[in-house]
Amino acid sequence: MKDLENNEYTVVVNGKPEGPYDLDSIRKMNILPGTFLRKPGMDDYKEAHEFPELRALFGFSYEHTAPQYFASFDQRLLASVIDYFILLLVYIFLLLFAFVFIEGKEERITAGILMLPLLPVFKFIYGVAAECAAGQGTIGKRLLNIKVTDLKGRKISFATAVIRNIAKLLSVLPLFFGYLYSFLNKKQQCWHDIAANTLVIKDRLI
Repeated sequence: MKDLENNEYTVVVNGKPEGPYDLDSIRKMNILPGTFLRKPGMDDYKEAHEFPELRALFGFSYEHTAPQYFASFDQRLLASVIDYFILLLVYIFLLLFAFVFIEGKEERITAGILMLPLLPVFKFIYGVAAECAAGQGTIGKRLLNIKVTDLKGRKISFATAVIRNIAKLLSVLPLFFGYLYSFLNKKQQCWHDIAANTLVIKDRLI
């Protein structure tokens, strides 16, 4: 029974797990090297080319690249919301600190308005520093277990992080279409990812 279970596969078809299928059923399916499968006892899915028996069955060759599970738009959006919330808290703290030295209602309102442009500056500096650091992402990304990598899943350099964050202007204009473009890209890249040759990936497929 154990040997039989070890020859059963759950296959991801159109983004959804199906099965289990035995090896004879797998033989009749449209399995590609990048098709995700899982056998009993495995913690996560692997690509078909990573299974020796499937390489022998379909004639695949082993691809020496890191598996890349691309972060979805909603994950990236939520991470950004978390980051901006944290930056807003920092902004409020700095504003309250400034109020210690500023008297008068009008002067305080003016100070608050003048400090607003600092938010995107802080976001840029923080984004660059966090993405090229060991954690490969901001606090928002790390809380959601997603990270920024190069096209092979490796940590990006400082220069690449600078290019990526500057290129976010391309994704914002016009009308945030560069972010929405991720729905049309098989690697779920936004325009700034394409400009910097980066990916945003997650640890698990599902």
